[in-house]
Amino acid sequence: MSDQSLIGDGHRAGVLSIAVISPDDERRKAAMNELSACHTGPVREFTAYYPDLSEVERVIGHSYDVVLVDMDSDIEYALELVHTISSQELAIAMVYSAKAEPELLVRCMRAGARELLRLPFSCGEMAEALSRASALLSSDSPVQKTAGKLLVFLGAKGGSGVTTLACNFAVSLAKEHKKKTILIDLNLPLGDAAISLGIKAEHTIVSAFQNVARLDSLFLSSMLVQHDSGLSVLAAPNELAPTFVSVEAIDKLLEVARREFDFVVVDAGSKLDLQRKHMFDDSATIYLVTQAGIPELRNCHRLISQLAETGGPKVEVVLNRYDARRMDLDEDHIVQALNRPVNWKIPNQYAAVRRMQNTAAPLSEEGAAISQVIRQMTESVCGRPPVPEKKKKRFSLFR
Repeated sequence: MSDQSLIGDGHRAGVLSIAVISPDDERRKAAMNELSACHTGPVREFTAYYPDLSEVERVIGHSYDVVLVDMDSDIEYALELVHTISSQELAIAMVYSAKAEPELLVRCMRAGARELLRLPFSCGEMAEALSRASALLSSDSPVQKTAGKLLVFLGAKGGSGVTTLACNFAVSLAKEHKKKTILIDLNLPLGDAAISLGIKAEHTIVSAFQNVARLDSLFLSSMLVQHDSGLSVLAAPNELAPTFVSVEAIDKLLEVARREFDFVVVDAGSKLDLQRKHMFDDSATIYLVTQAGIPELRNCHRLISQLAETGGPKVEVVLNRYDARRMDLDEDHIVQALNRPVNWKIPNQYAAVRRMQNTAAPLSEEGAAISQVIRQMTESVCGRPPVPEKKKKRFSLFR
């Protein structure tokens, strides 16, 4: 039976047909051995790259579900081969290499590769990649999961503490609630989320905006950096970045992120252009962060009014650095200024926040009172009833 007849019936039965291309006997054998351990469908070996890329369509045709390409024999030619396979939609292109440089990963993704497997193959890596390919190809794949919740932190004024709250909120979702969470730093031109979390990013949000046409879940994953809490972070650049980004680019990024994550937390700083507020649909929540000062409350009131005009996202007001004993305005005056109640009050703990900024340790690690309120906020978005705070026992002479 020919390879072409195998693929036609095999894919309909949920079994992938695979081509392995490598001029190197040892690397090709390594790929074949790994496939034999996890795959029962048809596999064909190609012992050389094609001498002419124009022949790829004729030789490959649509005979294979997956084409696995060895990158290390000739990287430049292999990238061209992957691009040809992907751009002509001949098959799902996967690549494998003994090199692990981030630059190679990005180039492979830009060429259209869906997976980059590293030699020597790690346990289960090939099987997981094929499982994702099968789900991508299957016409009988289950209904796509509900899009993740979009949670945007926006400051009424610069210095409101947006980044501190967004970072600790996202860490709480990932660590305490075990939710698949991404933090996107949209606080351009210079965002501090990565610094606040003590992580260093090889790639930043600028890479996503420069490659919008290729932006998918795999490309997004190549730009993320992991925090110890399990949180994924798409960092802002260390150098000055353009402050204008097209609505289409932001929409595409959020769309891809919401397909892959349960929660998408955005640090929007205080410079979000509300003329683009349609990027946040009515299923999103904006946490509008303010302080108890006249300029902040005035801006906050304006933002609430503007967001309410078109019935857009849900808005929750977060009063940061709250200290009832030292505020010039009491809560009644604040509610009157905003024309609505405050949803969350974040206690003023300057020393704890300063330690976090200097040590990059989340506030939850030291049990700061701020973290208790943030935990209540995350319990709310997870649909869980808030855990009541333990009341301090009062001293009494009587039992």
